Amino acid sequence: MNLNDIYAIEGEAETEDEYFEALQRAINSGSAWAFQGSYGRSMMDAIESGRCLLGKTDARDYWGNHIPSRTQVVNGTKGSLKFVTKANGAAYARRMAAL
Repeated sequence: MNLNDIYAIEGEAETEDEYFEALQRAINSGSAWAFQGSYGRSMMDAIESGRCLLGKTDARDYWGNHIPSRTQVVNGTKGSLKFVTKANGAAYARRMAAL
């Protein structure tokens, strides 16, 4: 995650794809879970809607709650590659997984 990702998440993304790619990088970084509440809510909304995967490794949020990695959940459930594939197609899911 970098400064451009923060700007995109804060509302300066030029496209919807740019926004979700920034969120995916934030999720992957793990550290973004400790940011202000709106970041965590945005990341969880993206995961629950199938727009983003869980991170490559597990993380902890601001309150110390465990956030599992994409490989720690059953494939086909929220946050998994299969869930994102079903929601948005294989090409989209592969692109997000590669970030």
